[in-house]
Amino acid sequence: MSDDVVDLLERAYLDEVETAMNYLANATYLETVRGEIIAESLKEDVEEELEHAEELGYRLRYYGEVPPASADFEARQDSLQPPADGADVVAVVDGVIEAEEDAIETYEALIEAAEEADDPVTEDLAVELLADEQAHLAEFLSYRKDFE
Repeated sequence: MSDDVVDLLERAYLDEVETAMNYLANATYLETVRGEIIAESLKEDVEEELEHAEELGYRLRYYGEVPPASADFEARQDSLQPPADGADVVAVVDGVIEAEEDAIETYEALIEAAEEADDPVTEDLAVELLADEQAHLAEFLSYRKDFE
């Protein structure tokens, strides 16, 4: 067992759960026509983020670890908190971009750690999840350009 792999699996799991919670909060709170477009995208992503967490949880179980639960949770996504003004769509888009960039860094580190630990299953999962996060990032960078 690789401690680095387990640590990164736990970090990624918690990040996915936190992201789903913040996407849901922002999707529910956003106002304006442009906000509704972003909200719909976030709602779709909530399910995908939870599926990511589930897959990561199964890898933790493979390593004999219990997936983290609420007692293990420490919020880290300050920039993804709903803005004071529900019409501040740009703040939400910027928060999503930051969260996706963070996820990309985590999955890149997990790929490297899994390769070093000779764990091709975790490596393959991390590559798959990295591709999803890169697609999310590209989508929200495109939204961001609409606001410039």
